[in-house]
Amino acid sequence: MGGQGYDYVIVGAGSAGSVLANRLSADPAHRVLLLEAGGQDKSFWLKIPVGYFRTIYDERFSRIFQTEPCEGSGGRAIAWPRGRVLGGSSSINGLIFIRGQHEDFDEWERLGGTGWGSRAVLPHFRRIERYNGAASQYRGALGELDVSDLRNDHPDCRAWIEAAVQYGLPRNPDFNGESTYGVGSYQLSIGRYWRASAAAAFLHPIRHRSNLTIVTHAQVSRILLRGAEAVGVQYIVGGQVRTAHAEREVILCAGAVQSPQLLQLSGIGEAALLKPLGIAPIIDLPGVGANLQDHYQVRSILRLKHKRSLNDDVRNPLKLAAMGLDWALRGRGPLTVGAGQVGGAAMTRYARPGRPDIQFNVMPLSVDKPGEPLHSYSGFTTSFWQCHPQSRGHVRIRSVDPFAQPEIAPNYLAAEIDRKTMVEGVKIIREIHAQPAFRDLWEEEVLPGASVQSDANILDFVRSSGGTVFHASGTCRIGTDAMAVVDPDLRVRGLSSLRIADASVMPTVTSANTNAASLMIGEHAAARILGTDAQS
Repeated sequence: MGGQGYDYVIVGAGSAGSVLANRLSADPAHRVLLLEAGGQDKSFWLKIPVGYFRTIYDERFSRIFQTEPCEGSGGRAIAWPRGRVLGGSSSINGLIFIRGQHEDFDEWERLGGTGWGSRAVLPHFRRIERYNGAASQYRGALGELDVSDLRNDHPDCRAWIEAAVQYGLPRNPDFNGESTYGVGSYQLSIGRYWRASAAAAFLHPIRHRSNLTIVTHAQVSRILLRGAEAVGVQYIVGGQVRTAHAEREVILCAGAVQSPQLLQLSGIGEAALLKPLGIAPIIDLPGVGANLQDHYQVRSILRLKHKRSLNDDVRNPLKLAAMGLDWALRGRGPLTVGAGQVGGAAMTRYARPGRPDIQFNVMPLSVDKPGEPLHSYSGFTTSFWQCHPQSRGHVRIRSVDPFAQPEIAPNYLAAEIDRKTMVEGVKIIREIHAQPAFRDLWEEEVLPGASVQSDANILDFVRSSGGTVFHASGTCRIGTDAMAVVDPDLRVRGLSSLRIADASVMPTVTSANTNAASLMIGEHAAARILGTDAQS
């Protein structure tokens, strides 16, 4: 076979892939190829923090998948944008940097992920992070990824926190510290002015390395196998089919949708799925594409009495100019915000003892979805998702065409506990909004609306109005049982020289946003590959 040879071939330049490319190419003796289906991340809107409102549904930077309609989403297909650009989804996400509950990772270990417990992963979290806040045993200060405290102080967000404390939640100054429980301000992956994407933190500073080759607009079509050994990949650039050979390993970092898709296209997956498509099963792994998880979110929108909402400010030329100056001169203000300014985690009556089961995101604005104009009225949004969904879905190829979308069936709210938790979450938000610190700030509940009161009506609202927060995971999970796809070293079971390192390996989705954990997975994978981890 023709094609160029490397030591490591990495598929996907997202969060984990960028970290791996950085760590593996640090040794000049390692020839590393990084393949990315998207293009360069040069757009101004990919760099300015608030730009995610414009980019997340922009097909220049994002591939928009569509889920299968299901009862849990009111019979709707849900759009799933996934980053298709250097940095992957870290280049278009809402910038919130939160690792998740310590119990999330302890649960991974109980489910067969030896070496993935909270104590084991903490050094990897610390190693990637350059946090500019108070030092603690939980935080890193010497890594490449800038993490900053909130830089936009809004009086209505402060009032929301006060109301949540009046409701009974504790203040939490650091959701990446001892606990995620309580309310406070979010931390964001931004530097002095700009978004700290995985590409900005881990790729751009090392692009000069002669042993690192980055190829963009490269759609990988299959893994090349020699018996039960991965020896490279086939990929398509500009309509031309090329091959790249891996002397040591192929590492998939294509995400929870496309890592299982690529395995299935290569004959690795459930034999009963592959044979009807004319794909000869190489390894019968029924867990490939199974165990799909996502956080389902619903929003409450209020109409405020005053005109302090960002909905109002963006229509005021003087305030827009002030926002630009605040950012340009101080690196502060509304242009530095992410998908949530304040929020936190709470426990419904269905929560496991001491473990929050819902997470809030709060913004002094309202909009139908990112990329669309803010509402014309003075809006305020409190959204939440269920931290630990029990519903499971799947990703399955429907075609041998590597450019075709696979079947994505999240099965939202299939489990009864998920439905009950979402209904309780709506009730808790309403109780927070009714507290003395906040109740006089608003005049109307736009969503769900005053007519939505019974549990049945609230559930109907959740089904018809909810959606994704872009946290797809779990489709190539770590474990040791028959449905596991990778072992604790992230090696694909039954094959040699093939690993997976992205959100697909999570046995259960983290309770919080998944980007920080995906970066950690890349760091942890590099340590396993290089033999620098105690569990190697």
